[in-house]
Amino acid sequence: MHSEPQTSAAGMPAAAAGPELPSQPLSLAGRTRRGERVILGLLWLCAAVSIFTTVGIVLVLFVDASDFFRDVSIWKFFTDTAWRPFGGVEQGRFGVLPLVNGTLLVTAIAMMVAVPLGLGSAIYLSEYAAPRARRVLKPVLELLAGVPTVVLGYFALTFMTPVLRAIFGTSTVQIFNAASAGIVMGIMIVPTIASLSEDALSAVPQGLRESAYGLGGTKRQVAIRVVTPAALSGIVAAVILGMGRAIGETMIVAIAAGNLPKLTANPFDQIQTMTAYIVQAVGGEAARGSLTYESIFAVGALLFLMTFALNVLAQRFVRRYREVY
Repeated sequence: MHSEPQTSAAGMPAAAAGPELPSQPLSLAGRTRRGERVILGLLWLCAAVSIFTTVGIVLVLFVDASDFFRDVSIWKFFTDTAWRPFGGVEQGRFGVLPLVNGTLLVTAIAMMVAVPLGLGSAIYLSEYAAPRARRVLKPVLELLAGVPTVVLGYFALTFMTPVLRAIFGTSTVQIFNAASAGIVMGIMIVPTIASLSEDALSAVPQGLRESAYGLGGTKRQVAIRVVTPAALSGIVAAVILGMGRAIGETMIVAIAAGNLPKLTANPFDQIQTMTAYIVQAVGGEAARGSLTYESIFAVGALLFLMTFALNVLAQRFVRRYREVY
């Protein structure tokens, strides 16, 4: 006799029905491993520590700066053209403009050096250098960013200043001057601008380059007129980041630029920047709790606001003009 094969309730043969499925579906939502919870907690703690540290720095900075502005009016702080903080509230003058002038003068010199060198290096590495040369040159260029700034400060004082005095004359170039500090500071931030700009240029799709070559463009035309505009947001962000580092640089200007705050546009004059004044006052010339000591926090608060504004400007520019490929 020939018997019929047994079938399941669904009409399939019993041998092919497979294992029975559980009546309730498995839920993985509540099965987070304990180790993953620990890692997530550590990551949250790291983020919280960085945020709380920033908030604490800002609070201390502005709370102590408010003590300074109880004795010195904000109007005089921003309009007075003399900075003589060591005479106290009776004989001192607390106009921050000379310090701002020195900071912006040195920063302008540094950017005039860093932007052409950094952008030129980035274009060469991205568009002209062979892959082997790029692998060697880019780490060597970034190695310059690891040189201690105090070494660069002494380099500016002992090498760059004598060179400038030999070219322009000892009567024109003072021993401490803004030019030597600005030039060396520009050399310091070249790796920052070059590295970030090269990353932005390399992110431009190869199809844009090939299309430009297909239209008869030369290597220079493609690099300048096609690739650079396409990476403009990243390049501008790199420049603003380098400018922020130049504004906040301390040791180079403290060693090579001098400690004479005055309003001047002559790069060969001795000046004093905001960071150099903080170093001078903290170095023992200001008694703790005095008005001169409290002026450190006022200058630091203004410096923080300047760098914060640059960062906000860079973020807004990148978000508005970023090319998404």
